[in-house]
Amino acid sequence: MNQFQPGGEEAPFLSHLVELRDRLLRCVLVVLVIFLGLFYWANDLYTLLAEPLLSHLPEGGQMIATEVASPFLTPFKLVLVLSIFVAMPFLLYQLWSFVAPGLYEHEKRLAMPLLASSTVLFYCGMAFAYFVVFPLVFGFFTSVAPEGVAVMTDIGKYLDFVLKLFFAFGIAFEVPIAIIILVATGMTTPDALAEKRPYIIVGAFVVGMLLTPPDIFSQTFLAVPMWALFELGLVFARRLPKREEEEYPYDEVELEDDAAMEQALDRYEQDAARLNEEIDLYGDDDDKPRPPTPGTPK
Repeated sequence: MNQFQPGGEEAPFLSHLVELRDRLLRCVLVVLVIFLGLFYWANDLYTLLAEPLLSHLPEGGQMIATEVASPFLTPFKLVLVLSIFVAMPFLLYQLWSFVAPGLYEHEKRLAMPLLASSTVLFYCGMAFAYFVVFPLVFGFFTSVAPEGVAVMTDIGKYLDFVLKLFFAFGIAFEVPIAIIILVATGMTTPDALAEKRPYIIVGAFVVGMLLTPPDIFSQTFLAVPMWALFELGLVFARRLPKREEEEYPYDEVELEDDAAMEQALDRYEQDAARLNEEIDLYGDDDDKPRPPTPGTPK
């Protein structure tokens, strides 16, 4: 017999910890399997990643490794990060499976599409950075090098640079998801966000300055898509079903006299009684009274 069961609190807490441990182990195992599968092509993957820069280097130009272990550790780091990115749908599914039992039905209907779309948007942000931003940025940097200066980028510095851009653009492409969540939870409205458009534009450039390397081109290439995605998020947010008005808007009750206060208290008591009924109806089975076992005294 479980010694924690009579308390009613320790056993569920421990079961949650065990479930969390199991899901974390699954995540680590999946990332490890993907890593082992990709490590054989680590150098080829790094060459593919460096192609936007290598294609703009002058003839005979090449990248260098200034650290002793860089030729091994840099591709190793790339494959590890790539394994996490590839496993992201599975990692998010494990997170969803862990928190889903504690969500309401309407929250579940909203959360699953948001998780799927946020993953797709993150990948789209990375693809936009690789295929659009990298060629323009590296083409400009290599073309403005002073005469007599050979552009030879360190492989470790290059990897850190592009990973920062990948992460920045992946996060920036989540703007529509953030807007939909804000509107769906009632924290704001599409019209209120539209009125703050000038501040949003300035904020996009500030975020671009903070998340990207210190150059105006990366900042602009990040800020402009964020602005466009903000407008796209407004379009989808306006199509969300309108939230129903609260039956008792307590925040708007003006308690000018004793009668108004008593009405407000009655409403609170009615809501509390309704909540207790729902708890009794949908509570855990362990909390419900069980019928007596046949043959035992009542």
